[in-house]
Amino acid sequence: MKTIKGPAIFLAQFMGDKSPFNALEPICKWAASLGYVGVQIPTWEGRLIDLEKAAESKTYCDDLKGRVEACGVQITELSTHLQGQLVAVHPAYDLMFDAFAPPHLHGHPKARTEWAIQTLKNAARASRNLGLNAHVTFSGALIWHTVYPWPQRPAGLVEAAFKELANRWRPILDVFDECGVDLCYEIHPGEDLHDGVTFERFLEATGNHPRCHILYDPSHFVLQQLDYLQYIDFYHERIKMFHVKDAEFNPTGKSGVYGGYQGWVDRPGRFRSLGDGQVDFASIFSKLAQYDYDGWAVLEWECCIKDSEQGAREGAPFIADHIIKVTERAFDDFAGAAVDEALLRKIIGL
Repeated sequence: MKTIKGPAIFLAQFMGDKSPFNALEPICKWAASLGYVGVQIPTWEGRLIDLEKAAESKTYCDDLKGRVEACGVQITELSTHLQGQLVAVHPAYDLMFDAFAPPHLHGHPKARTEWAIQTLKNAARASRNLGLNAHVTFSGALIWHTVYPWPQRPAGLVEAAFKELANRWRPILDVFDECGVDLCYEIHPGEDLHDGVTFERFLEATGNHPRCHILYDPSHFVLQQLDYLQYIDFYHERIKMFHVKDAEFNPTGKSGVYGGYQGWVDRPGRFRSLGDGQVDFASIFSKLAQYDYDGWAVLEWECCIKDSEQGAREGAPFIADHIIKVTERAFDDFAGAAVDEALLRKIIGL
């Protein structure tokens, strides 16, 4: 068994216009002061990284790593959640998702998709140059609008959609393979990859691509009422990244999984700061240790009630307390005897 690395923190939700949240060194020093030893970097945030330069220049990446490590933390992974979303966008969502792309691409969905695909390839090369072995993104969605099938889905629609989704992602996965980096999809409502079945559909459509993997975030499974512990049993070989995020689900006679278009505070399913929700993290960390997960445990803070800085402050010790230093010997070794071939044969009656 292997010991999980951490605690680390995803910086996306903490970036802002005021120090220490508006520049690389200050926010890294802030994270280190709270007890984090790693930071996950959102690549759309130009104050943290120049992704194109990182893809082209090992020298730039060595300098970036040095600046981060001088602050007391290290880079765990890069994220392209927003850019990955744009690899596959149904036209119904064009206006809302245009905000994820540079202004000159707004209103030009084909060019926006091409830009997103190139950006993901840059992320693979940047990860290689930084010495990272995993990367996180979103899959995008072509048929999310049919998730609750009314009117009924035409026969063959799902297969056609996943074939197209795989066609867009396979060249990206190939670049990640060339760079020796696992591409981890955050399994997330709103994406065509939102549960185990949809991940399996996509994996099959890519020809079981060796770089097609999972970022595990139990909070999204609580809100779907999916068994997030058994999920690890099914997919542990593909889980290469881990967001530590809490959630709760409290259905009422008025609203359930779909939320009634309510704001986050009033929804039955809502994200919470670590320890404030219903996720059984003790069992999650045990299962991941059992299955030899040796990646990072990364706080992703999202909460509709608690302040982000309090959530970050409480998150580091919470994760540290849940990381299991795996044993190097069996607990009953003291009662064992030296291995003796003749004795073994006697025990089995030979």
